[in-house]
Amino acid sequence: MVAYHEEVWGVPQRDDRALFEFLTLEGAQAGLSWNTILHKREGYLKAFDNFDATVVAGYDEAKIERLLADPGIIRNRLKVRSTVTNAGVIIELRDAGVSLSDYLWGFVDGAPIVNRRREMSDIPAVTDEAVAMSKALKKRGFRFVGPTICYALMQACGMVNDHVVDCFRYSEVSDG
Repeated sequence: MVAYHEEVWGVPQRDDRALFEFLTLEGAQAGLSWNTILHKREGYLKAFDNFDATVVAGYDEAKIERLLADPGIIRNRLKVRSTVTNAGVIIELRDAGVSLSDYLWGFVDGAPIVNRRREMSDIPAVTDEAVAMSKALKKRGFRFVGPTICYALMQACGMVNDHVVDCFRYSEVSDG
């Protein structure tokens, strides 16, 4: 958890593959602890072909059934299917000439929102931007993208800086 916080969480991410990974992991976390998901991250990378959206979009029912038997991931049918569905939508975006990165970062006008949270209790679970993102993603056909999941995605991928101001990562992420 410490290494994830110090090296990954909140760092602006614009790589489509990494964004697909974070979208999947945040959706998988729904109803579970982040620690559970973090311990399964390597399992997800292996199970979902390193989050290559082209490959994942082509998964058939046999592959989905194998995934549902894989102890390296959360074996929830809706969550697994949502990953395959979301990969297909990512391909549709790409075919329309829009990267996942450009699409998602458009909800924050292309630049991170730098908050000035003093306490962890000041960090909301949802914001207006996350609600807008959730509605737009659902309209496009994405699944497991409620407003809370979208805000967690925005935080994890550095679309918002929600490190508290006295955290050493706050200024590092803000400056970079």
